[in-house]
Amino acid sequence: MTSGPGGKSGSGKGGGGKSRPSGRNLAVRVRTARRRKTSSTRWLQRQLNDPYVIAAKKDGYRSRAAYKLLQLDEKFGLLKKDQAVVDLGAAPGGWTQVLLNALGRNGQVLAVDINEMDAVAGAQMLVGDVTDLATEEAIRAALGGPADLVLSDMAPPATGHRATDHLRIIALAEAALDLAKAVLRPGGGFVAKVWQGGAEQGLLASMKRDFAVVRHAKPEASRASSAEMYVVATGYRGDGAGSDEADA
Repeated sequence: MTSGPGGKSGSGKGGGGKSRPSGRNLAVRVRTARRRKTSSTRWLQRQLNDPYVIAAKKDGYRSRAAYKLLQLDEKFGLLKKDQAVVDLGAAPGGWTQVLLNALGRNGQVLAVDINEMDAVAGAQMLVGDVTDLATEEAIRAALGGPADLVLSDMAPPATGHRATDHLRIIALAEAALDLAKAVLRPGGGFVAKVWQGGAEQGLLASMKRDFAVVRHAKPEASRASSAEMYVVATGYRGDGAGSDEADA
């Protein structure tokens, strides 16, 4: 187990549960080094001055993405005590930390990623590819029953070609949705990250057939320059019946 940011113990639990950074920070300027590309300098400067990156270190979260889930929960009321939740694309573990805090001692968190990640105390860890049927079977076995919520923060490696990257993340979201329908209890929920580009409309239509309410949101913690947004579905029907209430 590794130590958390700021020298905190590796319990895997972040601090406070605040969904937004607080306080003021002085801007940090980064000089361009001889062997560092200008684009790398810009990225480093953005990271050093990102209030959510700074807050994550302060609060003990493994990534700034923790605040995206906190804000989605604030808006939609997704997380409740004692739930069983599957966290897809969990690495490095920011969402897993939020879940452990929110669900309490009797909650069940299953963190799944295609790559190995440092353990988070209190969560079950699983390495697997969600497009592989064997991973679905492993998730079902690890849960030992239905899930209340399936979350996907998965994203493919960026190619730099926006249309290609958009189609690839939609394909991942569709795979996550198929898995969700295989493990969710009736009434359960589903959340997935997508990048806007047009093809998400098909994904939303598919979700509306199986969930009572389908919406989308862009958390404040998502960078304004990013095409990132999250689709949020609640009220899983469990029988494939068409939705009679949706707000996308």
